[in-house]
Amino acid sequence: MQVLLHKKMMKKIRLLNVVIVSIFVQICSFNSWAQSSANDFPNKPVRLVVPYAPGGPTDIIARLISQKLSDSWKQPVIVDNRPGANGNIGTASVAKTVSDGYTILLNTTSITVNASLFNNPGYSLDKDFIGVANIATSPNMILAGKSLQAKTLKEGIEEAKSGKLNYGSPGEGTTPHLSAEYLFKVLTKVQVEPIHYKGAGPAVNAALTGEVQFSSVAAPAASQFIKTGKLTGLAVTSAKRLPSLPDVPTVAESGFPGFEDYTWVGVFLPKTTNEAIVEKMNSDIQKILDDPGFKERLAGIGFDAAGGSVLQFNQYLKKEALKWSKVVNEIGIPKQ
Repeated sequence: MQVLLHKKMMKKIRLLNVVIVSIFVQICSFNSWAQSSANDFPNKPVRLVVPYAPGGPTDIIARLISQKLSDSWKQPVIVDNRPGANGNIGTASVAKTVSDGYTILLNTTSITVNASLFNNPGYSLDKDFIGVANIATSPNMILAGKSLQAKTLKEGIEEAKSGKLNYGSPGEGTTPHLSAEYLFKVLTKVQVEPIHYKGAGPAVNAALTGEVQFSSVAAPAASQFIKTGKLTGLAVTSAKRLPSLPDVPTVAESGFPGFEDYTWVGVFLPKTTNEAIVEKMNSDIQKILDDPGFKERLAGIGFDAAGGSVLQFNQYLKKEALKWSKVVNEIGIPKQ
């Protein structure tokens, strides 16, 4: 009886060993294939989806990075603009593509905000995407139009207390909109009503013409008008003053310690993309961001090169999503 049991036990052990070896061989084979796939990537044209209209800062950055990647990969990287619904249409289209690395998403801070603004944006940042690399960052700017006497943020807030004023934003749910709402309605409790425009250019123009008293936009859209004295830069949302606008204080310096936010632009891939391809793409983008010439091109449109590892970017995305969720809840913006 014991001999029979022993034979059955040995048979099970041999069978288990065969299964373990088989699994090990498959894992090794998959890893070898994955590495080979990454080394060979890309071997055909790549599509870079931009979920915003042509001509804006995000589109400009997309065309700068696409050209550099084309040069590096020896394959065309084609920019595909798919605007609409605060970036949701183009973003959702990438979430549904084959995760082979040949369809890339270039998006902004809005990808971390939209989950708090929309009941169903058409995608989930956590479930559908992995952040590949942070490309560039730029702070936002609170501007005073010609119809205001204010030369500082505190003076602007005092003027806002004395009458019903408004401000221009580049669109509902953008970080300039949320920055201004948080500053005015949560921190200072003044009612400065937003008027949403289709982009930073129209929002700045509205301040120039006196259509609005304030504007809140990404800093690059306003810097030339501040330098020429056509608009007053009341405060910038970065941790430090901008070298290009040293006379404009930060929001933190203006009486609101800890206030800091940015508009950033990053590259994303579908969540299930081969990890080796994700890492290769991050490495290739980092080399571009380290190039002084590319940094200069970004600086020319008011952005700083970012960079960092895949892990660092995805940790940053989690923090950004949590931060903007709290801001949206405190402001009380209803979901669409």
